[in-house]
Amino acid sequence: MTKVVFYRSGGVFYGFEEQGHTGFGQEGDDILCAALSAMTMLIINTIEVAYASDVEYTIDDETTNIRVRSKAALLEFEEDERKRYAVSGLFMSYFYQLNELLEEYYEFLDVEVKDVDYE
Repeated sequence: MTKVVFYRSGGVFYGFEEQGHTGFGQEGDDILCAALSAMTMLIINTIEVAYASDVEYTIDDETTNIRVRSKAALLEFEEDERKRYAVSGLFMSYFYQLNELLEEYYEFLDVEVKDVDYE
């Protein structure tokens, strides 16, 4: 099972952490895992390239632990309101997309939210 924990501060999503293999299919042929990986890389690349903002991320293939966070989503770190809205919107969109996937893949996916300040 893959567990995804989203980080939120003051109601604003600013990152997430993923752990574990989904177990939906064989490693290398797991379409659910591939979907999560593709969405994660889309978020990282969009923040970094399209929005020209810093994004902190670590990807550990051995432990299957992925952590993605961006200060650009938060008022205390980013002055540009449109950029904050866009970056936090990416994280929020991923949260809602995963909740949609939970309807069909609830045995392979767990999603939660932690309200915690950016550290």
